[in-house]
This record gives sequence, structure tokens and C-alpha cells, in this order.
Amino acid sequence: MPSPRPASLHPQPAHPGPDPREPIHPVDESRPFGRILLFGIQHVLVMAATPISAIFLMSATLRLDAGLTVDLLSAAFLLSGVGSLIQSLGPWKFGPKLPFVMLPGGAPLILFLAIAEQHGLPTASGAVIITAAFYFVVLPVFSRLLAFFPALVIGTMIVIVGVNLVKVGALLVTGRPGQPGFADTTNLLLGLATIGFTVAFYWLFTGVLRQLAVMLGLIAGTALAFALGSVDAGRAAEGGLLSVPQLLPFGSPEFNLLAALPLMLYSLASMAEATGQTVINAEAVGKEIDKRADVPKTIRGDALTSLFGGFFGLPLMVTSGENIGIVRVTGVRSRYVTAAAGVVLIAIGFLAPATRAISVVPSAVVGGTAMVVFAVITVLGIQMLGRADVDQHTNTFICAVAIALGLLPILIPGVYGGFAPGLRILLESGVAVGAFVAAVLNILFHHVRPRLTRTPAPADSGAPAPTPHS
Repeated sequence: MPSPRPASLHPQPAHPGPDPREPIHPVDESRPFGRILLFGIQHVLVMAATPISAIFLMSATLRLDAGLTVDLLSAAFLLSGVGSLIQSLGPWKFGPKLPFVMLPGGAPLILFLAIAEQHGLPTASGAVIITAAFYFVVLPVFSRLLAFFPALVIGTMIVIVGVNLVKVGALLVTGRPGQPGFADTTNLLLGLATIGFTVAFYWLFTGVLRQLAVMLGLIAGTALAFALGSVDAGRAAEGGLLSVPQLLPFGSPEFNLLAALPLMLYSLASMAEATGQTVINAEAVGKEIDKRADVPKTIRGDALTSLFGGFFGLPLMVTSGENIGIVRVTGVRSRYVTAAAGVVLIAIGFLAPATRAISVVPSAVVGGTAMVVFAVITVLGIQMLGRADVDQHTNTFICAVAIALGLLPILIPGVYGGFAPGLRILLESGVAVGAFVAAVLNILFHHVRPRLTRTPAPADSGAPAPTPHS
């Protein structure tokens, strides 16, 4: 009988050890709770003005009473928090697991108000619910078109998004032209001072304090506003302690497909914008993503949150580009920070004093902070274009035409006022126009034209075939 081989030649550990762990990507990295909470509060302070202004605009336009306004404000914070958790944590097929926050406002709010004024608030809520369901229906078709959104198209779209957001932030400082108080010197001082404070903190500090420069600048701007008498601190002490959002505040929703059509048309533009937001967010945190897999997750998160929001009387909820600038400025890439922001937003939704305390921050201070954060998004778009061979004449031309047409409705509001309402909805979304034009021109110049000009050279000539970018 042959002797057994020595055990030492084939060592068999009794308990196989774990595989070496791959390094955790910064976007998936957790941090000490206190630090994550601080960074999360910074996100909340920068973006809190959006739900507040959205609900106040709803209240003023639709002449809602004070009790209903408080309910809607609580719901806006609650759903913003829920949406931020969905997008940041990514349960199942919802959310891309990137540092995102969600907000009401913008074009969806304007469309909601138009439907409410024409057909009533129950129909407006029904339109939001119909549109949220519509997202799920058209998403499989849209996901197949993502191959036509290369860096050239998305970079162009992000530049337009950034410019539009900078304008939004600037209007918080200056007010709208032609309205009382436009370009008020005190507001200009507060906005510029807030930017100066942010720059000073970013220059002076290092480490965690430097990462909190945006929040510290906002706090310093608010303190200056208080010293100048521009803060009504009495509002923060009014009212009760708890505020519970009311389900179906306008009664049972009414479903009118024709009335919902403007929102459904907008959802197509919203999906294009969500594509750009997802890609640029991934760029900001340095994470490689699969557009075909991750962009639909973002859109599903938008749809699910909007579906819930419709039952609380809110307009469509959308992913926000506001936090992307904060991520880039601070260098804090963890998605658990925006998840913490989501928890804070939910808490604010139930704690009335917290809502009132945030609402007293002057809009000029928020606008000064927002201008810096939003301008960073424009820079990210420019950086993406730098990797899209814009030194080639064809790509330069595509980018120029798309930016020109995309910025037109942003720089000159109402330019398409004479068009039919359905067409005007799409044309007035500069982001959607820029994305559509860039995508179509990219297809025409880089896919269709090479095929039309590609003629086989004679066998004896040795002439090369035309290049795709000739």
C-alpha cells in the first residue's frame, strides 16, 4: 500500500479564510455618525429654500389657507427626505446609490399650478399620479435610447443645467426684474457677503471645517442679515411643536388624461435631465456607472417619490443638481451623507419649529450660497466636454448649436409664448432642448453622415475612405 502523501504538500485549512476585501469606494464609505449628520445638515441648509419657496408660491397662487400651507410644507420636506433616501440607498431597482437629494419646484410646479387653476386641485393631484405611472410605462423605451447620450451630449446638457441654476440662485438675491425690490442693495450686499464668507472659510480652514465651508458661509450670511435687521426671528417661535402631513389634502384625486398631458410631456424632458444628473453625479464622486442600468434607477426613484407626493398634494418630485455642487466643493462623496440629509428632512417635516427656523434664512443669503454651488455644476459640464474631443470642429459645432438653442429660453423667458401650449412646454425647457439638439446633431454628424459619404475607393487608386469626422 503506498504511503499517504505528506499533508504539508496540500495544506487544507480547517476554516477557509475570507477573500481579501476590495477597497470601499468613497461613495459607499460610511463615516462617524456626528460627521455624517453635520454634512447632511449642510445639504439641507442649501436646498431647503426650494421646498419652502415652492409651497409658498403654491399657497399664494392658489390662495390656500395657512393650515393647508403648513400641511403642504410638512409634506414637501417629508417627501424630499423619502426621495433622498431612495436615491442614496438604492433599494431594489429604485435609486442609483449615489449622493442625491430630491425636491419639488421648477417647471413641474408651474405646470401643476396651471392645471390646478384650469381644472381644480383634485385634477392637478390626479395629473401628478398619472404622470408618475407614465414614467414606468415609457422607461423601457427611453432606456434603449441612452446609447445616443455620449459625453458630448451630456456635457452640453450639464453646462445648460448649471447656467440655469446659477440664474435661479441669482434671482433669489436680486428678485425678478420689474417687481418691487428688484436689485435691492441690502440683498445684493447679503448675497455677495455670503459668497465672500464661503470663500474665506474655504481659504482659511482645512479638513472637516473646510468641507463645511458652504454651511459656515450660509450661517455667517444669516448672522449678518440678523445684524442688519433683515431676519424676522419672531416667525420661528410661532405655532405648535408637531406638524403631521395630511393625506389627500385636496380630497380624492380626479384623473383627467387630457389635463395631465402637459405634465406627461414634461416627464420626457425630465428623464433626459435625470440622465445628465446621474452621469454628472457619478463623475463628481469618481464612480463608474452603467447608464443603461443606473439611469433607469434614478428615474424610477423620481417616479416612486412623485407617486407618493401626488397623494399628499405635491407637484412632481425630481432629483436635484444642487447637492452635486456641494459634493464637489466639499470633497465628501459618501452617499450616506445625503441619506442623513434625507433623515433630517423627514424630521423637519414633522417638527414645525425646525421648518420655521429654516424658513427665516433670507433668500438673498441662500441665493449667494446657491450661486457658488450651482456654478460648480457648470464647471463639471465643461470638464466633461473637455473629454469629448471638442477640439474637433464637428463636435465644437454640435456643442455650440445645442448650447445656443438650450440657453435661449433661459436667457430670454417667454420667447416661445406665441407657440401652442403643448409645444411651448417642451421648447421652454432649455435643458431638454439642448439635450435633444445635441443628441440629434450627434447622430446626424457621427452616425448618418459617415454612412452617406462612405464610398468605396477604386481598387487601383489607393485613396483612403473619408474619415467619420471629415
